[in-house]
Amino acid sequence: ELSVVQWSSSGGLVAYSDSRSQPVNKNDGQKKKVVVLGTGWAGTSFLKDLDASMYDVQVVSPRNYFAFTPLLPSVTCGTVEARSIVEPVRNIIKKRNGEIQFWEADCLKIDAENNKIFCKANFDNNTVGSEEFSLEYDYLVVAVGAQVNTFNTPGVKENCHFLKDLEDAQRLRRTVIDCFEKAVLPDLTEEERRTNLHFVIVGGGPTGVEFAAELHDFLIEDLVNIYPTVKDLVKISVVQSGDHILNTFDERISSFAEQKFSRDGIEVQTGCRVVSVSDKEITMKMKPTGELCSIPHGLVLWSTGISTRPVVKDFMEQIGQGKRRILATNEWLRVKETENVYALGDCATIDQRKIMDDIVAIFEAADTDNSGTLTMVEFRAVVDDIIARYPQVETYLNNQHLGDLTDLLKDAMSEDKKEVDIEGFKKAIHLVDSQTTSLPATAQVAGQQGKYLAKCFNRKNQCKEHPEGPRRFAGPGGTRHFFAPFR
Repeated sequence: ELSVVQWSSSGGLVAYSDSRSQPVNKNDGQKKKVVVLGTGWAGTSFLKDLDASMYDVQVVSPRNYFAFTPLLPSVTCGTVEARSIVEPVRNIIKKRNGEIQFWEADCLKIDAENNKIFCKANFDNNTVGSEEFSLEYDYLVVAVGAQVNTFNTPGVKENCHFLKDLEDAQRLRRTVIDCFEKAVLPDLTEEERRTNLHFVIVGGGPTGVEFAAELHDFLIEDLVNIYPTVKDLVKISVVQSGDHILNTFDERISSFAEQKFSRDGIEVQTGCRVVSVSDKEITMKMKPTGELCSIPHGLVLWSTGISTRPVVKDFMEQIGQGKRRILATNEWLRVKETENVYALGDCATIDQRKIMDDIVAIFEAADTDNSGTLTMVEFRAVVDDIIARYPQVETYLNNQHLGDLTDLLKDAMSEDKKEVDIEGFKKAIHLVDSQTTSLPATAQVAGQQGKYLAKCFNRKNQCKEHPEGPRRFAGPGGTRHFFAPFR
């Protein structure tokens, strides 16, 4: 098979394969319609593991390829070529059991009330026929990702680079080389050369940190030989508003990265908030002192986080989530306030249920003899279900260096009876919810969510009869969730 990635005359990226297009078959009226929005990590992972023979599956995405986004920083410096990190969607879906149809288009609106989406194909050339269409669904899987969050900072859109997709990486790569070519032109002062070779990364998340590291490696391995006259004038700066880079990860990772950057000569400026960006300068406000300072730059990469896409924001308004910052799902990735819409990847976040919300129900479920107190034996009978249902419990135990959940109860139990009442139970558990955190917006999370949701879809019928999840503490007594929550 031949897979090709090339630039179209309009400047867009095209991915295609020589596989023949599959004919569009009408739904047989029996299979449920599953519509998937997006072909990023979440959507592609879902499609790869879904048993498509069970459903009528249709995919809508403005990109007809899947990009291996963790390697985008490598593309910016030529470590990896762009064509090496993309795969045509049609190559992926034709290897599934059953038929999956793909439409290259943008989803403009989700009509949650009528189970319908409205789409528009975006082709620059004069195509024949209507470019707008609608699709009905029984299940909708929203995996459209997110857009760059500029925080409405003046000058960012005009003067900064981003690193969200392949076109961004290609553009960034050209600009990096342009900065060096400008710096070696004759009749420039040393200050002008330093300005052209000052690379500023705004945002200390995974993308910004990886780009800084790639740029440093590119410098010491290649550019010192290609541009020897200016090799000592290069400076890489990482600007972070928080106190540490990689602050959504384990503090050991953050500390290691900061120490490595310090050894490599990459400057990390924490506690700095960017207030504006011009074509020559970036202006920052220092949090401790409140003073403004401006530094010249040759290139600025803006990588401060993500924000919700307009189509998702509109959908959130429809279902009563308009006041939220990001689309919320439950632990099974189903969008809250809906019955048949799922969301995964960067476009959504799991709204983890607090254990204290169910504390009375948990106590009553464990108190099998209705004595009003719990013994260790009674509590041990529900421990596994608690840990499966509330992942913050396990995190809390690890942070407190506790081997078992029952260790929390020992201090609350009376010495004479070795039992605990509801108030003692609440006191023992109440700190657990402090460990509830959001998952980072990374490829690993999105890929695992897609795989998890596909498994749930594949086993929908079996799990209705034989539930695999933990018991429902807040629901009908004795019943269990169909599936284990996403971990």
